[in-house]
Amino acid sequence: MKLLRIGEPGRERPAAIDGTGVLRDLSAHISDVDATALSDSGLAALRRLNLDAQPIVLPGSRIGPCVANVGKFICIGLNYVDHAAEAGMALPEEPPIFLKATSSISGPDDDVVLPKTSTHGDWEIELGFVIGTKASYVAEAGALAYVAGYFTANDVSERDFQLNRGGQWTKGKSCDTFGPIGPWLVTADEVPDPQKLKLHLAVNGETMQSGSTANMVFGVAKLVSYLSQFMTLFPGDIVSTGTPSGVGLGRKPPVYLKAGDRITASVEGLGEQNQLVVAG
Repeated sequence: MKLLRIGEPGRERPAAIDGTGVLRDLSAHISDVDATALSDSGLAALRRLNLDAQPIVLPGSRIGPCVANVGKFICIGLNYVDHAAEAGMALPEEPPIFLKATSSISGPDDDVVLPKTSTHGDWEIELGFVIGTKASYVAEAGALAYVAGYFTANDVSERDFQLNRGGQWTKGKSCDTFGPIGPWLVTADEVPDPQKLKLHLAVNGETMQSGSTANMVFGVAKLVSYLSQFMTLFPGDIVSTGTPSGVGLGRKPPVYLKAGDRITASVEGLGEQNQLVVAG
């Protein structure tokens, strides 16, 4: 099932895409695409619906972030062999973890707004996933059962803030609009192997990143298990799993975002994002 949220910021309605690609309004059945809807029982109830009988959503409506009321926005650094190499850093022995402020979350086609003092805006195409079942001290062998679904994410970054302003990644990752997620959330039953997905990102039509989740250092199952050793993961928490090579910082010479740039980003089967970069 492909779930999404339609409408202006703060007024999004839950929806799904039926078998013919038509958007169907789910407002009569769930209040939002949130922790309740994404729980095991919530998803089971949605799967019993006859989507063809639900009201049609007219095309052209804004698509909002694919998950509402996110509790934690957790990110993984240096999780692709080629990205670690372009950054000149050794492969991590354990997943590097940082948090992105939930206030950074935006829709997949919303503008990316560069902060007023930004000089090193950058892009990162990533596979994201959302937790559907409370997870604490989970074994890797059964960890995928705790994932409700997957989505396309762009971990937009400001490298000067991230690397030169006190050594804390979070401040370079958490600016408003730096967390576009969606366009839709694909439930886990429709993603047989999250480690076999292609990723692509282009800026102004030029391919910058082209990779595969097969090259992740730590796969999704490992990440769920690992994170659950340090914090309880709750339904509605989202995780962005790292990026392959091709970020602006790693290019020679480096290339950074500027107002007027257009970003397109996609993960195989999970939909494409389209963002205009604007000055703050």
